[in-house]
Formats: sequence, C-alpha cells, structure tokens
Amino acid sequence: MRILEFTFKILTICGCGRPESWTTPYKRLVYYVYTIFIMLLIYTFMLSQLMDLIMTVDNSDDFTENFYMLLAMIVSCCKMFALLMNRSNIKMLIDTLTRKPLQPIESDEMEIRQKYERFIQSNTFHYVILVETTCLCVAITSLLTEFKKGKLTFRAWLPFDYSSPLLFLFVYAHQLISFTVGSVHHVACDSLICGLLMHICCQLEILECRIRKGTRNPKTLRDCAYQHNHIFKFAYMVNDKFRMTIFIQFVVSTLVMCFNLYQFTKSTALRAKYVQLILYMCSMLSQIFFYCWCGNEVKLRSRQLVDNVFEMEWFKLNEDAKKVLLLIMRRGAIPIEFTSASVISMNLDSFVGLLKTSYSAYNILQQTQDS
Repeated sequence: MRILEFTFKILTICGCGRPESWTTPYKRLVYYVYTIFIMLLIYTFMLSQLMDLIMTVDNSDDFTENFYMLLAMIVSCCKMFALLMNRSNIKMLIDTLTRKPLQPIESDEMEIRQKYERFIQSNTFHYVILVETTCLCVAITSLLTEFKKGKLTFRAWLPFDYSSPLLFLFVYAHQLISFTVGSVHHVACDSLICGLLMHICCQLEILECRIRKGTRNPKTLRDCAYQHNHIFKFAYMVNDKFRMTIFIQFVVSTLVMCFNLYQFTKSTALRAKYVQLILYMCSMLSQIFFYCWCGNEVKLRSRQLVDNVFEMEWFKLNEDAKKVLLLIMRRGAIPIEFTSASVISMNLDSFVGLLKTSYSAYNILQQTQDS
C-alpha cells in the first residue's frame, strides 16, 4: 500500500501533484498548463470578491455576506501556493517514511502501517463527501434562487458588464467551478497534513513494537533510539513546513465561524440558505477539528510511549540496554507537540478555545449591529 495514495490522487486533481508516470516533456507541459489554469480559476474568483469588498460594499450586511466566503477562498489560494512551493518537501517527507529507520520491515510493522493508511483513507473520504456535499448544496440553492433572478451566487466586482445572457452564464459558471475547485484544495492540503500527523502516530506505535522485541534481543535497542530520534526530526520538519498554513487556517476558521453565525441572524429572506450555511459551518469546523484532533493524538501517543516503555520488563536487561531505554524515556518526557506559527498548540483544548473565541466575536458583532 502506497503512503497517502488517496490524498495524492486529490492533489493531482487540484493541480498540485503531477502523476509520477507523467515523465515525458509533453505530459509535464500538459500538467503545467493545467496547474496554471486551476490557479487562474481560484485566484480570479478570490480577486473579484476582494475588489467587491473594496469597491462596492458599504454596509455591514453586504460586508458579512462577502467576507465569510472571501476568507475561505483566500485560505484556498494560500493552500495551493503552499502545496506548490512545498512539492519537493512533500516528496522528501514521503521518502523519509519509506527509508530506514522509519520503514516498516516485519509483517506486524507493515500491518500497523496498513491500519493507519486505511484509517487516513477513510477519514479523507468522509471529509471529501462533507465538503463536496456542501458545494453541491450551494450550487443547487443558487440555481433555485439567484440564477432565476439573474443574480450571481456570490458577490463580486468585475471590470465588465455581464448583463448579457452569455456573459452572465460564463461568470456564473466560473464562480461555481472556482468555488468547487477551491474546496478541493482545502481537502487536499488538510488531508495531507493530517495524514502526515497520523503517520507520526504510526511510527510511534511501530517503535513501541520494536522496543518490546528489543527487550528479548537487547542488541536491537540502539536502532530503536535511532528511530525515536528520527521520529522527532520528522515531526519537526512537518511542523516547520506547514506551520504558517495551519496558523492561517486557525485565524480564518475563527473569523468564518463568527460571520457565519451572524448570517443566521439576518432577515428571514435567508431561510432558503439555512441548510447551505449549516453544511458550510460543519465543513469549517471539520477542517480545524481534524488538525486539533490529529495534533492531540500525536501528543498523547508520544506521552504514552514513555509509560509503555516503563511498564516493560526493563529490569531484566543489562546496563547498556537500560541506558538506551532511559535515553528514549528522557527524550520522550517532552512530548511531540504541533503548533501554528509557534503560537497556538494543535490540540482539543485549542479547538474548544476557537469555538469560544468565535462566539465571543459574534456577540461583539451582534451588539455593534444592534446599537
């Protein structure tokens, strides 16, 4: 089983991961053009929303209607940029997992990796269903309401008159396609980062398995210490390459939750969009929850390793073996912890804090509107 196979298929679809079999110059050129096309789609859509915010919006209702969707598209553009800029780093991280000492060797170790791969694939698949169902709901709602009235799905400023039927259809299709493509970038980046985090948990479980075997064959314990050191290095590399992306996601998720809640309190004319807003909120919550849950699992698993090593029959080992185990336990005393831009820890406490912050910001916005 390949590492993050399903995730890399999504990366290929969104223009951020050329298939390995496309090695000929012609195929490379075709995929390069495809990447540029995808980039133009989402960046032009994001710019049209941003220009509307700058040039047209003049009241709080229009601002919130524009801003909560603009934020999601800005993050989508940032994620595509991060994926493209980190292509070599992503390849390096995947290669690290396929080489010693992180490569599983025996059948029980391979079974552990396959278990985590199935778990990652299942989570990614359900995440895709949630996000793309939201996009489908937005499209259907828009076709049943805005399209009949000759209105666009999302607010936008364009440097030309799109009142003619053909141009309106073109702009309307551009918005829906760009919105869907942007959602795919969210799925691709989130599933990649969370998948790498789960592989750190996988490596810690494989390490624990090897240490248990090492208690019966102390000569292999030095390799376990070497592997433990590599796991910490791998975790640091993942956090270093994607910390800004995670930080932007945290900040934007807080703002989107706030403005999305505000959208619910608007006039009854928005009742037709309630399902759309609920699905959109669920998608945004799922995004940040995956990050926090995976970061929390890594921290718990790295702590648990120390406890499990202590519970082994280490007292029967020779002095050299005990020193190696002590080295592993001392290194593991400070657990692996992921942060966003070295500011916010990725754990379940941060997720609860984000919800509280979003609700507090919503209350302030609501009070400002009432006054």
